[in-house]
Amino acid sequence: MRLFGVTGHSGSGKTTLLIKVIPLLAARGLRVSTIKQAHAGFDADKPGKDSYRHREAGAREVLVASNRRWALMHEYGDQPEFIMEQLLDRMTVVDLVLVEGFRQWNHPRLEVWRPETGKEPLFPDDPLVVAVASTGPVPGLDRPLLPLDDAQAVANFILSRD
Repeated sequence: MRLFGVTGHSGSGKTTLLIKVIPLLAARGLRVSTIKQAHAGFDADKPGKDSYRHREAGAREVLVASNRRWALMHEYGDQPEFIMEQLLDRMTVVDLVLVEGFRQWNHPRLEVWRPETGKEPLFPDDPLVVAVASTGPVPGLDRPLLPLDDAQAVANFILSRD
C-alpha cells in the first residue's frame, strides 16, 4: 500500500486538512484509509459500555460490529507498541493510506506549519518532509510550499508523488 503522511505540531491543522483532502482523492476513484497517531491515554471506548467492560475484565481484543461498521480494539498488555508494518498488516489493502503523525515511521510526508503557532518548523530536522503546507511564508524552506487553504493543490501534490 502506498503511504503518505501529514505531520506538524499539535493544533497546526493536520486533521482539518486531511478531512478536506480525503474526499477529493476519493472522488478521483482512490480507495483511501487513514492511520492517526493518538496520545497514550487515548481510548475509543467509553466506561460503562459492554465492550469497555469486556476489556476491563481482561479481554485482549474486543471486536464491536454492527450492520454499518466494525471496530477492533487491541490491548497491548506487556507487548511493545506495534511497528508500522504490523499496523498496516491489519488494514484492508487500499490505494493510499494517509498517516497523521507517526514521525518515526519511514514514509514521505507533508508538514502543516502555521507561523501563528509560534513553534519552529519540523522540516529542517526531518528529511522525509517533502513539502510544507502553510498559511504564509516559511523561513528557510528548501522544498515545495503549498497553500494550506488549497486542499486541491495538496491532493494534486500527493498524487504527483508516485
